[in-house]
Amino acid sequence: MTDPTNAENANPPERGSWFRVYMEAYRESLFETDVAEELVSFRDLIVQTKGNDGKLLFAGNGASAAISSHAAVDFTKQCGIRSICFNEADLITCFSNDYGFENWISKAMEFYGNEGDLLILISSSGKSENMLNAAKNARELKFSYIATFSGFEERNPLSQLGDLNIWVDSKAYNLVENIHQLWLL
Repeated sequence: MTDPTNAENANPPERGSWFRVYMEAYRESLFETDVAEELVSFRDLIVQTKGNDGKLLFAGNGASAAISSHAAVDFTKQCGIRSICFNEADLITCFSNDYGFENWISKAMEFYGNEGDLLILISSSGKSENMLNAAKNARELKFSYIATFSGFEERNPLSQLGDLNIWVDSKAYNLVENIHQLWLL
């Protein structure tokens, strides 16, 4: 797949071709990766979690944290399902300081999560150590399901730890992040 953020594509030979390459990369990622079944399964997990009086717990780093935050608010407001995101600066800095950055999400889940909750982890690369540790800890805490959203390599480490894995076929952060946002919001 073409990466429009690659420096080799920065100086196209004709005016406007960069934009066409950029939009083609989005089209390929959105429509040539068949995730319809996974997205329907994700919706079903949300309905099941709500029916069991569980909640959605979202986590991500960087742009994925912003997507997590927005999704948590939308699922609460639009779908009436309790949803939280671990994006408070004081929570992140306190738990990172006390438990290490690689463990802060796992520790937050211990305080805020319950058996029967649905954990939704978002990581463009699928290699973030704190996301991997969160997925492993969710198993020990008996969360009902773990859903992962990732990109880059299809069989990335995070995708191996989820019950439902929704993957974007791209190695460009901006494509992966924007498509995750479309799928979640």
